[in-house]
Amino acid sequence: MRAYLDIETTYSGTISVLGIYRHDYGSIQLVGGGICDLALYDALSGITTIVTFNGSSFDLPVIRRRLHVDLLAEFAHRDLLRDCRRRGLRGGLKVVEETLGIARASTGLSGRDAPQLWERYEQYGDQAALQILLDYNRDDIVNLALLEAILDADHPLPANPARLVKLQ
Repeated sequence: MRAYLDIETTYSGTISVLGIYRHDYGSIQLVGGGICDLALYDALSGITTIVTFNGSSFDLPVIRRRLHVDLLAEFAHRDLLRDCRRRGLRGGLKVVEETLGIARASTGLSGRDAPQLWERYEQYGDQAALQILLDYNRDDIVNLALLEAILDADHPLPANPARLVKLQ
């Protein structure tokens, strides 16, 4: 069983949102003070493989440093960034999604927006900013599953892909 994982961080480097997508449960998002090792292990119950995009360099080291949880010691890990590079796909997740025609509701946002959205929520109680951040994170984790399916397809990547339907 696979889990697709992505984190958002604050300006100080703490984790503001930890998102997990599972085919059996859908999206699970741990937020702010609700992010802890026990909640993470609960969300990953029954999982054998964690799938990320650049998680080897960012998500998993931050989780290890902030939560003292070494996911690499307990789960198999697949970093789709490496798979993309082997297939000649360059750029970050949003660039790869655009290249392959994977749609997202949070078009126009990037990881650089996440700390600002969190700050607006935390300092001013801006619920809309929090919802935008959660939607952005949800797009990331759900689209990881779509990206993996495309990369694992038996056919070559399309030269001019049609728009793909986003999983709900």
